[in-house]
Order: sequence, then C-alpha cells, then structure tokens
Amino acid sequence: MGDTGWRELHGGNLRELAACMRRADRGEKLTIGFLGGSITQGAAASSGESCYARLVYRWWCGSFPRAEFSYVNAGIGGTTSHFGVARAEEDLLCRRPDVVVVDFSVNDETSPFFQETFEGLVRKLLGAKPRPAVLVLHNARYDDGSNAQEIHGEAADHYGLPRVSIRDTVWEKIKRGTYRREELSADGLHPNDKGHALVADEVIRALEEAKKLAAADECFGTEEPGSADAGRLPAPLTANAYEGARRIDARNGGVRLYGFVKDAEEEKEAWDFFRNGWLGRRKGDRLELELTGSSLAVQYRKSVRGKAPKAKLILDGEESRSFLLDGKFDEDWGDCLFLKPLLHHGTPGKHRIQVEIVEEGDGNAPPFYLLAFICA
Repeated sequence: MGDTGWRELHGGNLRELAACMRRADRGEKLTIGFLGGSITQGAAASSGESCYARLVYRWWCGSFPRAEFSYVNAGIGGTTSHFGVARAEEDLLCRRPDVVVVDFSVNDETSPFFQETFEGLVRKLLGAKPRPAVLVLHNARYDDGSNAQEIHGEAADHYGLPRVSIRDTVWEKIKRGTYRREELSADGLHPNDKGHALVADEVIRALEEAKKLAAADECFGTEEPGSADAGRLPAPLTANAYEGARRIDARNGGVRLYGFVKDAEEEKEAWDFFRNGWLGRRKGDRLELELTGSSLAVQYRKSVRGKAPKAKLILDGEESRSFLLDGKFDEDWGDCLFLKPLLHHGTPGKHRIQVEIVEEGDGNAPPFYLLAFICA
C-alpha cells in the first residue's frame, strides 16, 4: 500500500515519518516521543517495557540499528488534551522530539471544547522548532469501543496527519469474536500486556508503510519534509484559544500565600505530577493571585484517602462566580489530577483568583493539594 492508499484508509500522509526514517537509516540521532493519558503512560502493563509506547520505540531501534535513539514517555494517567497542550513544552517539546505519537482519545469527551483543546495541542506540536513528525493514535474503550475519534480525526485530517484507530482495528476484532474483551483488558479501558502489544502492532503497521515510502527516493524530490522547521499552518478549525496554553504553578506563579504552603519536593518525571503545587490544611488557609487570559482552569488533587478537604475558588471577587473544589475522589483506582475549567472564551485580560479551604479533611485524608492553573 502506498501513501495514497494509507490516506484513503486512515487520513493524512506518511511523508514526514518517512523522512525521519531516512535520517535514521543514515545513522542520525532521533528522539521518539509519546504524549497522552494512562494508556500511553503504561497503565495495566506488567512493566514499562511492555507498554505500547516502549514496544513502538523498540521497533525504531530494531529497524534502524545504525541510528541512536532516545525515548520520552510523557503519558500521565487521567489527563486530557486540555492539560496536554499546557504541558507539552516542558514535558516533551523541550526534548526536541523528531517523532511524536499523541493520544487523548479515551480521556477527551466528544465535545467542541475538547476538539478545540486537541487542535491547540496539534498546532503546538506542529509549530515546534524543529517540527516533529506527528502520528495521532485513537485508543478506545474495550467494553464499547467509545472514544473521541470523530473530533480528533477532524483536527488530524485538517493538518494532514496520519492516524491509527484502535476502535477500527482491535475493537472490531472484539466485536467479531476474534478476541474476548477480558483477554485484552481487565477493566474495559486499560490494555494488559496482550492489549498493549496489539496497540503497538497497529502503530507499527503505519510505521512499516512509512518505511516503504522512505525507500522510494523519488517521492521526496530534492527536499525532505519533516527535516526543516515548521512552515505555515492552515487556518484553525476552531476558535483555537488553547494553542498558547501555559501552566502556572509554584515554580513560576506570583502567588500570595495565607496559610497555604509551597510544596518543596521537586518533580522527577512527567508522571510524578503531585509536585510544584501548594498545600492547604486548615479551614481559612487561602491563596491569591492574578492570571491573564480568556480561558482559565484550576488543577487540584482528588484523593481516594479519607474524607478530603474542600476549598472554594472565587473568580474576580464575584460570589456568583465561585467554584467548590472537593478533594474527595469517588473512584477507586488512585488519586486523580483533576482539571476544572473556570472560564472559556471569557473576557481577555487579568483575572483575580482566591482559593480558601472551607472544610477540613479527617485524620486519614491528605491536605488539599492545589497543583496549578492553566491560562490560555
């Protein structure tokens, strides 16, 4: 199957991936990056070596033994493209990846909001210098095949990106009876080792098509795509308020603390995300700051441990624009990095934020942990 056939089946083209493979075949250094949620992080895999991202990375190493490869896994469980676009620079793009596999299809909802945040992420990746080759992965739930493929696919197709759908491949085989859901996932969402291997196989199928294209020198002419800095992108599909999203935390925020304290422990990896925030323990503890933007959100910890504290956030001093931040998490899979939108396409400019503990937790609960704010 050539590039045209791949476009008809999956959308996008493979020329930028093929260009990276030509570089790898010459023995150059390349960084292979992954950005996504818990499946990308490797949830339910028996080890980091068994997750789909690592298996795909090993394909690169085995396919191009002359090259020198680096691996960056920037997957964080329970997170959406809203958080992904705000952290893409510090968790991934600062490592100057040559190839990026991006997937938020089981965490994003099928809504205009998440199409806009996902498009912002795609534009941020494609606007990086040097520009990486981007492949969009649509993971899917194993119990019903649901994902955000339609809205993500529209954005990917708009920028000509290749994409791989687990709903259209692995899930279809579950529907036909080739696999039982329990063979691939214990909870219907996170693949086990066999499921991760099948996800990797589908990504590798795309890479093998790109490898065939890389061998056809005449497909490129005198210039190789993907090897130069990003050119102009097409006009966005959405209002695109999130391409420039940024994260404000204890490392860069001018926050006034009245009882809240700064977390002194440093973040070690992207997945070590309960770091660089602020902790509040007692009723009346509060913090205040100003944020600039037209779209704002707050990140805080929802905990499965004990009766967690609650905080109240007030936007611009208006009681009618207050939000209850409940630190209790009703799921059982672990503490959650929760992201709550406060303002979407609001009035641009400076906005005042006050957060105050209004209810203390019990003796079994951790303190209220405010991780960051996202401004766009």
